[in-house]
Amino acid sequence: MKSFFLCCCMATFSFSSAALQVRHEGLPVGDTASFGADQWQRIRSVEDVCLLYPERMAAMLQQLRCDAPGMAKVAAAFADKQLTLACEHLLEYYRTAEAPDDLYRRHIWWEVVSPEKEADLMIRQGIYTENKSHQAAVPRTSDGHLDWNFRGTVGDMEWAWALNRFYHAEILLDAYRKTGNPVYAKAIDLHVKDWIIAGMPYPARKNSTAMWRGLETAQRAEIFTEIFYKSVKSGQLSPASLLLLLSSIPEHAHYLNRFHSAGNWATIEMAALATIAAAFPEWKASGEWIRYAAGVMSAEIEKQVYPDGAQTELSSSYHRVALKNFDHLYRICRRKQIALPENYRSRIEGMWHYLAATMRPNGYGLLNNDSDLEYYRHLVEQAAAEYGREEWKAMAACENSTGVMPPSVVFPWAGHFVMRSGYDSTAHWSFFDMGPWGTGHQHNDKLHLSVAAFGNDFLVDAGRFAYQGSLAQRFRQYACSSAAHNLLLIDGCGQAPGIPRAREALTEKYYSIDDRFDYASASFESFDGIEGTCEHTRVVCYLRGQCWIVVDKISSDRNRTVETLWHWHPSCTVTMNAGQTASGNNGNGWLHIIPAGNARLTASMVKGQEQPTVQGWYSKTYNEVESTTTSIYAAQTKNDTVLVWMLYPSKHPSPKLPIKAHADSLGVTVKFKLPGNASQSLYIPFADSRKAALKITD
Repeated sequence: MKSFFLCCCMATFSFSSAALQVRHEGLPVGDTASFGADQWQRIRSVEDVCLLYPERMAAMLQQLRCDAPGMAKVAAAFADKQLTLACEHLLEYYRTAEAPDDLYRRHIWWEVVSPEKEADLMIRQGIYTENKSHQAAVPRTSDGHLDWNFRGTVGDMEWAWALNRFYHAEILLDAYRKTGNPVYAKAIDLHVKDWIIAGMPYPARKNSTAMWRGLETAQRAEIFTEIFYKSVKSGQLSPASLLLLLSSIPEHAHYLNRFHSAGNWATIEMAALATIAAAFPEWKASGEWIRYAAGVMSAEIEKQVYPDGAQTELSSSYHRVALKNFDHLYRICRRKQIALPENYRSRIEGMWHYLAATMRPNGYGLLNNDSDLEYYRHLVEQAAAEYGREEWKAMAACENSTGVMPPSVVFPWAGHFVMRSGYDSTAHWSFFDMGPWGTGHQHNDKLHLSVAAFGNDFLVDAGRFAYQGSLAQRFRQYACSSAAHNLLLIDGCGQAPGIPRAREALTEKYYSIDDRFDYASASFESFDGIEGTCEHTRVVCYLRGQCWIVVDKISSDRNRTVETLWHWHPSCTVTMNAGQTASGNNGNGWLHIIPAGNARLTASMVKGQEQPTVQGWYSKTYNEVESTTTSIYAAQTKNDTVLVWMLYPSKHPSPKLPIKAHADSLGVTVKFKLPGNASQSLYIPFADSRKAALKITD
């Protein structure tokens, strides 16, 4: 008789069926056809799976540490070539093993209000929800499997990838936990068995298919781990499905170990590899997996995270993705006593500080580059408790704790400046982007300014819309362009791609924070498609608790048509008066955009336009879109021109604000009087924060 032996790293075995003590009445060894091509669902017992997939089961057992505590019965049965008995002992081992509950993580990133309702849709109508809002009925193949390559109703590959991440299994788990209805457990059993059988054989090569791409492999591996441990004790999965799932774990680990990517993908893949290693220490390679993951992540945190804590893609959503994975690996290594570099923890704390300090007063993060508008308050609260940071706790609680930290903050490597009046829930808040383009998921949006007050947004970034599918065909180019941001278009042209990574931090020449006002200045000079040369310098001054004053200087070698764009949040009702002041009401108050310079402007408003150019749209989250108002101010300029804007938040719909601006070669003097305040004069230099000055003139 031939014994089992390992032929390669993923184990192809040569064996004699006579050597296997497998018996199943009426079914010859290895004959999957005996079940019928469309009846793979009938595979339920240990005997079934050992009969139909003896090589796979043997490969799995071969990769286990027979000397691991509690594995003696498994090792003895396998050595005696009793495959079924060895697999039965293996399931018994896991039924009594300690479950790694602290390793489980939520992968669905949207709130599921009624998991049982969505689970019923899956079971009764075959309708799956992926990427939050996009529902579609997944068709079946001729042999009864789900079509794991199905791209949804809009033909978006992202939908197929999301399906293969097994988000839907988390919904089914939630429904089962909430109701105890065995129908949901049966559905999980069927989906696990379906995916593993449909995916045979494991390709053992890097690819971008729906089933075996790095992101999907990583997230599915973690979800499979949770399903296995929660099912092996409760019996909600059949023994056959449990063994098929377990046999897929080293395949997932092999892919993540051998074919992982770089950037934020690497953080997802390595966190999953470490999770598998920690959850399944019985695998011979588990020690190698976790050490490899720790080494890759230690290198990646140095590459991906600036000294100020910002992740280099400069997208709030992808910052959060990278952070949660760096943090997850840190916790695993601490648990397993795996050493990490001394600065690993400090980099994680820097990333949490960035997330906390850039958070809006309503608890949502930045909407910048390819981001969704995500709620971060609960994450910041958890991090504050974990790392003992009182200032994060105060930020999350919307407390104005004197002395904890100043209200405004600059991240000089990222070039991100958050200006605010305080940390209370109705505080003024703004985000000014004066940094590099980003190393991934970029938009052409340097100098963009977002503004919120009274608990809601006023001026916004348009969002990311979608990467693929019909929505992307309509809006993706717009999403990445300057036209979707609060910027200038020069002769109809937006910015070209900028510098991906900062070579050095911004100096205090370009920004300042003091008790009365904040100052920030930055420039951009590469516009896509224009003739000649042109530079846009934008200076933003925030007078704490009062207003923002924005100065746009256009330096050009010829006459230009300049359009200034201000994108309103969809919740805002926007009007424009005869004096060209655009006013938006967000339900709690108003923001007034008041032109204050001497340039002759032509004002207009656009909403929900797709022809001749796309304008006036907003995407809060992936695959969602709604129309919104964009206020556009056009000017014919001659060589150097200065535009001045006051952004005044108010509880009143139409304040009368005397304001005058006078520019010289070095800066602008703005004189104004706000209701309830004395007359003021603010000198705004174009490029030197040290010369900015605010005076009371009454």
